[in-house]
Parts: sequence; C-alpha cells; structure tokens
Amino acid sequence: MAAEDPQLKRAGPLPPGAIVCLSAAALTERLEEEINRAGRHSTPLSCLLVVIENLDELAQRHGSELAAQTLAYVCKALRRELRRFDRVGRPSDDELAVLLPGADGPRGEIVARRVLGRLRAIKVEADGMRRPLRVSVGLAAWREDLSGEQLLAQTRTAAHRGHVVEAIET
Repeated sequence: MAAEDPQLKRAGPLPPGAIVCLSAAALTERLEEEINRAGRHSTPLSCLLVVIENLDELAQRHGSELAAQTLAYVCKALRRELRRFDRVGRPSDDELAVLLPGADGPRGEIVARRVLGRLRAIKVEADGMRRPLRVSVGLAAWREDLSGEQLLAQTRTAAHRGHVVEAIET
C-alpha cells in the first residue's frame, strides 16, 4: 500500500510508547473508565466512530492485507490529530472509535469535522491507481443514562446515516 499524505509526514513521529490503536477489549475497558470519570466529575465525554465505507471493496480487490494496512495507517493519522489523552480503538474489524474525554457535543463536532476532512485527504494507491477513502464519521456525546455500549451504538447509527453530527446530545 502506498498513501499520499503530506500532512502525516509534517506531523513527525508519534512519541515513543504512544498507544496507537486499542483492541476492542481495551477500548471497552477505557470507555467504561472514561464514563465513570465523567459521571464522578460531571465532565463531558464524546465519542466518534469512523467507518471507511470502501474498506470491503479494497479487501475484495486487493486482499485483506491492504484493508488491514489502511486501517493501521488511518489509526496513526487519527492519533496525530488528537490530544495525547484521547484514545483510538477498534470496536470491530472495520470501524475505529475515538474517545474524547472532556469534549462536549459542540467540541466533539469540531473534532469530527477536522477528522473527516483529514481522512478524506488520504489516498490509497493500489495497482497503479490512487483512490480516496470514502469515510463516514458518527458522533455522540455521553449522557448519564448511557452505557458505553449504548454510546457506541449511537455513534454507529450516526455514522451509517452519513451525518457527522447526527447523534449529538448536549
């Protein structure tokens, strides 16, 4: 896989020991920790869900290795757009979730729009052709009556509707 992404080169390497992408289990654990913290301290928490809509197409045409490399690359690109305490993880094989502790709905929307623009600039090159990623981002802000699973479900619904801000709750 080759990807044309000049912004990634300018950002420089991630710091040593930086967590790039959490597993599904680690993401679930971290999400519950952040929900507990937000509940104890009455602080906001937002969650983004990034779906690369043409990931299956890439895998079918060029193999599952290209799809896996694309997800890993996108995860690294996301980490460079976020604060050091934000987390990116893979709740499933074809999705990325971004936890934004301390971000309410409007701040989460700012991040979602920045992430969407950033990821749409990435091009994947295979068989001599450059293809853009088709990306959807769903956003939901946590409320006290939501579990981690429910918060992810709201972001999933928003992402599949194709609306960046569909599930914002303030």
